[in-house]
Amino acid sequence: MESFETEEQQVEAIKKFWQEYGNYIIGGLVVGLSGFVGFNFYKDGKLESEMAVASQYQAVIESQTADHEAFKTNAEQFIQNNGESSYASLTALSLAKDAAEHQDWEKAATHLQQAVEKANNAGIKAIANVRLARVQIQLGQFDQALATVGGEQPQAFKAAVEEIKGDAYLKQGKVELARNAYQAAIDADGLATNPSLQLKIDDLAQATNLTQLPN
Repeated sequence: MESFETEEQQVEAIKKFWQEYGNYIIGGLVVGLSGFVGFNFYKDGKLESEMAVASQYQAVIESQTADHEAFKTNAEQFIQNNGESSYASLTALSLAKDAAEHQDWEKAATHLQQAVEKANNAGIKAIANVRLARVQIQLGQFDQALATVGGEQPQAFKAAVEEIKGDAYLKQGKVELARNAYQAAIDADGLATNPSLQLKIDDLAQATNLTQLPN
């Protein structure tokens, strides 16, 4: 910065600077303020929109107990209208759960695939993948189930993923792979959420022992 010998020179320099650049500074402040106001307006508008979608989602979910057919229609329409919202994946999960409760496994698989595609959250996507793999096992699609959970999944889902692999391998008659997968699920603290894991691996051991008995 240029040095000034007296205070008066500093004042004069400031006056000269303001005369030359003051209009630009004011213009910049106006633009900046407009941007700030616009950004807050955008945030407020986006928040209002998200609240409206959340309210619609709640209404759709609550309609399930009142009118089952209306729920399915409204839920599918909601997904179509709000495909970019995180609520779309949650709605697809609800539709899949409803289909599974009625043992409509094909429809459940369709909704779960939709939930996977619409998910914008790793946790929701993992939930959808795990449920989809279980439905695929119900449909006898064992290789597809293994592929569904074969990609990278959050660590928190490791036990569930390994158990699904065990179930698929067992259905395929791959006993050793099934045992290894069940053990991996137990090692990932799977017993904390599913005590039946121990029964599965015990049953495998018993079945193996019986097949090894001499005739």
